[in-house]
Amino acid sequence: MNGFKMLKTKMKQAAQLVATVGLGLLALVSLMAQPGAAADSGWVEAADSKLRLIAGGETRGGEGVWAGIEMRMEPGWKTYWKVPGDTGVPPAFDWSGSKNLKSAEVLFPAPKNIPDAGGQAYGYKGEVVFPVKVTPEQEGEPVTLNLTMDFGLCKDICIPNHVELSLKLPAEPKPSAADSLMIDRYLAWVPKPVEQGALPELAGMEKRFDKLEPELLIDIRYPEGAERTDLFIDAGEDYIPPAMAEGEGKDGAKRFIVTFRDKDEVDDLKGETLTFTMVSDRGAREAKRTLE
Repeated sequence: MNGFKMLKTKMKQAAQLVATVGLGLLALVSLMAQPGAAADSGWVEAADSKLRLIAGGETRGGEGVWAGIEMRMEPGWKTYWKVPGDTGVPPAFDWSGSKNLKSAEVLFPAPKNIPDAGGQAYGYKGEVVFPVKVTPEQEGEPVTLNLTMDFGLCKDICIPNHVELSLKLPAEPKPSAADSLMIDRYLAWVPKPVEQGALPELAGMEKRFDKLEPELLIDIRYPEGAERTDLFIDAGEDYIPPAMAEGEGKDGAKRFIVTFRDKDEVDDLKGETLTFTMVSDRGAREAKRTLE
């Protein structure tokens, strides 16, 4: 009889243990299934590409959080920088469907110069992450990002793409280490403003507008031993021809030449502020000059 009671007691304890573990697992599953618990939006397929939103950590100063738009493209395909170059269209981002969002500032990593049949394209191949600085309307409250994005994707032909992505960012960021590191890696390639004594720098600019085909000569001084040097010029809504490398300029700087088709093309740019994005394997900086 005592043995039977002991066995019954042990069976009851085992049942209680199973019930406790079961409740714990149920709570864990419930937590994982809650809206907003995901670390990313999940991949959304587009033509020859796929995209997702990922979460990062707090911004410097803690006034906002980082997110990122990650895009992966099939081999041979490219997408475009904020200035597409001779061909293509820049991406467009619409955050109007978001909740508790004051602003979402999309940053562009430095592009690559990609020759194609239409001239010089500025953009990305393989993979790119656009870091997004997210500022909430109400601090201490979660933000729901709802993004509608239109972008061009080109290989032998160009395809317009449209995707919709959604991600809930908690009030206290809890990003995955991998996603946070990925955002930081592409943030490092977002051009920084020029600094006194830091390279690369805009060393000089000379106008030769009295020629049949006017020219703008630009000298960039890069760090010693820098490779994959390039220059991209943003004229806002106006078009400016690509800057082509033309050997050595003054005092060992690298020279680029912008060749205009005619004087009318130059006149359209006079008084405009140009942004010079100077890129090498050591990083990227940008300087602004007004074309007189």
